[in-house]
Amino acid sequence: MTEMDDTDRRLVSALRRDGRAALSDLAATLGVSRATVRDRLRKLVERGEIVGFTALLKDDVAQAPVRGLMMLGIEGRGTERTVARLLGIPQVQAVHATNGKWDLIVEIGTDTLEALDRVLATVRRFDGVALSETSLLLSTRKPARLR
Repeated sequence: MTEMDDTDRRLVSALRRDGRAALSDLAATLGVSRATVRDRLRKLVERGEIVGFTALLKDDVAQAPVRGLMMLGIEGRGTERTVARLLGIPQVQAVHATNGKWDLIVEIGTDTLEALDRVLATVRRFDGVALSETSLLLSTRKPARLR
């Protein structure tokens, strides 16, 4: 499979910003011809670099616009007890068991940063939670086959 070059990466980046951009607008942004954009786009799809196009709906982010992943290190054998407590928190959308540094990864969704902070503080106080690290989700893209 051919590696993407700088023009391909810039094209994909522009499409991530606006998946409905006209070929002529993409060409102007990239400083190439409309035919080049059309050809590059066709090749990216044929090679499987671009696997689909999708729409992001207001409801996809409106119900819990502030989203984060909280990684937890659990001490002792308290993982099952911690999972049960996590699943009792309404803002917890999923709990994943993992290997490596973190024992659990918790998906959290709230209306505000303040609400997220309250959930994080609650979880950090659980018996057995030894370490935590949280990352805010800034954007999410899903392949069409998973929508």
